[in-house]
Amino acid sequence: MLLVLWDIDGTLVDAARHGRYAFEEAFEAVTGRPAGDVWMAGSTDRQIALAMLEGEDRLLSDVLDGLVAALERREEDIRRDGRALPGVEEVLRRLDGTEGVVQSLLTGNLAANAAVKLGAFGLERWLDLEVGGYGSDPHEARSDLVGVARERVAARYARPDDTVLLGDTPLDVKAAHDGGARVVAVASGPYGTEELEQAGAGVVLADLSDADAAIAAVTAST
Repeated sequence: MLLVLWDIDGTLVDAARHGRYAFEEAFEAVTGRPAGDVWMAGSTDRQIALAMLEGEDRLLSDVLDGLVAALERREEDIRRDGRALPGVEEVLRRLDGTEGVVQSLLTGNLAANAAVKLGAFGLERWLDLEVGGYGSDPHEARSDLVGVARERVAARYARPDDTVLLGDTPLDVKAAHDGGARVVAVASGPYGTEELEQAGAGVVLADLSDADAAIAAVTAST
């Protein structure tokens, strides 16, 4: 079995910054002050919230609960303003029809927010969201979520023989390496090809528009 774990933002979808806006709304509603400028790409929602709170975790649960509610209110905005990235639908569909492949998520998004972002573009139909690793799962580092996903897929299907993570940031590359997974990086987010190669990605695609190349990279060891 090949377990394919997808990052969401910058890899599968462009949510048109509505994830950031939802974070800012939630933070201000809970704390009564504007959120600072926190770099989000590659971090988990829990890590982002803690950075906004400057490490003070007393209000962490309130901010994350507010984030879920704020993003849910923005689903139509995401659908209107955002998009599934080039080639994503074809690659997901073709991998879904490939024997021995299970597709899920390895994302910093809370599970509820992951479902909103995918559902805005109908992408959830090709993934088993119950076996993914999410920012709402207990973790210290993003790489911990690789093990979470593997345990879930083992319980639901069988233990995977191979795991590949697809993401668009150096932190995705690091999560794959630290979690013992292969990595296919895509330069469809805020980082370019050279930056992803320097982070240690052996395979970097400009995006997923060449579905044959993407699928060949994902299934390379199967």
